[in-house]
Amino acid sequence: MRRPRVALVIGSGGLRCAAALGLWRVLAREAIPVDLVVGCSGGAIYGALIGLGWSPADAERYNRRLWTGMFARYDWRSIARALLARWRAFDHDFGIVDDSRINQALAELFGDKRFEDCRIPTFVVATDFLSGEKVVLSEGRLREAVRASIAIPIALRPWTIDGRVLHDGGMCDPLPVDVAVRERGDIIVAMGFRQALAKAIRSPLDLVMQTSDITTAHLLHGTYAFYNLAHHAEVIPVLPEFDRAIGLGDVHLIDAIVAEGERATERELPYLKRLLEQSAAG
Repeated sequence: MRRPRVALVIGSGGLRCAAALGLWRVLAREAIPVDLVVGCSGGAIYGALIGLGWSPADAERYNRRLWTGMFARYDWRSIARALLARWRAFDHDFGIVDDSRINQALAELFGDKRFEDCRIPTFVVATDFLSGEKVVLSEGRLREAVRASIAIPIALRPWTIDGRVLHDGGMCDPLPVDVAVRERGDIIVAMGFRQALAKAIRSPLDLVMQTSDITTAHLLHGTYAFYNLAHHAEVIPVLPEFDRAIGLGDVHLIDAIVAEGERATERELPYLKRLLEQSAAG
C-alpha cells in the first residue's frame, strides 16, 4: 500500500501567516513528510519557501526582516491619482501602500527561482481581478506568483501575469483546500486564520484590513463546513488562536505568532500521527 500523500495548505491571514513557521517546526521535528504545498496570500510566502526546501531555521532568520516596514510607506502618487480621478484617468492599477519595499523583500527571498525549482510541488492561489476567477499558479517565477497572491485590494496594487490582472488569493478562497484535493492529497493539513477584529480604526490601512478580515472569516467558515461534509480527503484544520487583532505592522508579535502556530499544530498532531500510522499498518 502506498503512503498517503500529505498536503499542506496555508491560508490567507496577513502577518498571522507567520504562524506557519510554528507548523513547519512541528512537521520537521516529527519527520512528517509533505508531498505538496498550497499557499494563499500571506500563506503563499511560507508555502513557496517550504516548496523550495528551506528549513524552518533558515526561514526564521529572514522572518522579522521580511515584515519590518513592509507596509509602512504610503504611495502618495497613487493616492493623488485617486483624489483627482474625476479629472484624470484612473484604473485598477492602484494601491495606497508603496510596494517597493515588498518587491525588494520578495526578490531577496526568491530571486529568479521558479516553480520548477521547488523540491515539493507548490501551488499559489490568486484572484483574477477582472473576472473574479480563482487562478492557481504553478509555473513561472515564484516571486511573481507570491506578489500577485498578496496584493490586498486597495492596499497593494495588483500584479499582472500572462495578461491577467491578479489580486489577493484570499478574495476568492482564503483556504484553498480544493487545490490539495485536486492534486490528490490524502491527508490535508490546512492552517487557516481567524481574526479578532480591531476595536478602533487608526489608519486607512486598518480600515482596509478590517474589511478584508470580516469577508475572510465568512469565507473560511464556509470552506471548513463544506469539507467537513464532503469527505474528499482527511482535512485536519489547524487554527491558531489570537486574543487580539494583529495588524500588518505588529512585527513585535512575530515570536508569539510563531509559538501559537506551533501550539495549534501540536493540538492536532496526535490525530495526524494516528492517520499516518493507520495507513502504514494497513
